[in-house]
Amino acid sequence: MQILIAPNAFKNSLTATDAAKAIRKGLLDGGFTGNIEIFPVGDGGDGTASLIIQHFDGFFMDVYAHDPLGRKVKASVGFLDENKTAVIEMADISGLKLLKQKELDPLHATSFGCGELILAALNRGARKIIMCIGGSATIDGGSGALQAMGARFLDRSNNELSGLPESLTALNSINIAGIDKRIFDTELIILCDVDNFMLGAKGAASVFGPQKGASKADIIKLENALTRLRDVTFLQTGSDMNKLRHGGAAGGISAGLNIYLNARLVQGIEYFLDMTGFDKALENSGLLITGEGSIDQQTLEGKGPFGVARRAKKKNIRVIGLAGSIPVKANTELDRYFDALMTINQPDEDIETAISHTEENLRKTSFGLGKTISGSI
Repeated sequence: MQILIAPNAFKNSLTATDAAKAIRKGLLDGGFTGNIEIFPVGDGGDGTASLIIQHFDGFFMDVYAHDPLGRKVKASVGFLDENKTAVIEMADISGLKLLKQKELDPLHATSFGCGELILAALNRGARKIIMCIGGSATIDGGSGALQAMGARFLDRSNNELSGLPESLTALNSINIAGIDKRIFDTELIILCDVDNFMLGAKGAASVFGPQKGASKADIIKLENALTRLRDVTFLQTGSDMNKLRHGGAAGGISAGLNIYLNARLVQGIEYFLDMTGFDKALENSGLLITGEGSIDQQTLEGKGPFGVARRAKKKNIRVIGLAGSIPVKANTELDRYFDALMTINQPDEDIETAISHTEENLRKTSFGLGKTISGSI
């Protein structure tokens, strides 16, 4: 039997590559003697850009840009295909991982740095830009990135707004005359890992605000700010930011860049798997092992494990999902794609301990799996 190991990253603990290596070690230590291939995957979440660059032997160029709170930091832009294609990881410049818990401030955190990285890619000659937008600290509808690209957000007195995104409630017009025209001759593709729309109970502020530090009062302010951005955008362009599937990804940056920069929004995992030739890796496999921090109902909305599992089931390949958290009760929808779901966490561990032991727990679970598969127990 050949096993294909294709996990997503385990949030706040392991990269997809390290997770794949831990699973492989566990299988081998457990006595599995067949062929093993590792194929770490990304769905647009944190780490996807690095996987793309690794897969195609690209390189990263250092760029200094502004973090979510406006501090200048060193980030990077990846390049492939003789600089014709650039890959940007939003989390590396506008991400939660750049902020301490006490610094989280979604009312004032912006995606300005993302716009700076787009400009850096254009300056290097890129004519295709792939943006991976998971792990962001922002809920600004892309206003920060658009500002960096040359857009001006104006109030009724024609003064430029400061303090985005909270100040968007005072937005009266958006002047796009200054946007760098090179972007309109460039293919801009945004890899999204959620399907959410921008506004409402399942929107960017309501669903993702709490993990970015938003209180209940903050969520109301952010919803009002994004609603005003949507209303002004609709008046000026005739396009509704809240009608875009994936428009709520990364605090709505996907919606903002779609309408103002002609960005194409795609389901991240499907684009990644097509781009990297995942189906070919599946051809000789008898078993697929995937995983991430949590496998639940939300997994079916376009997360990495669902993407690889769906492709495996089309080829009648068995699928095992490993995760820190799995549903307590049977889930018929998940059962269509996963032959088995296994939790890697130890019963006596709290969540913080479990996260710190992710690599060890993956190895232990895979060790038992290796023994079972090899028939040694």
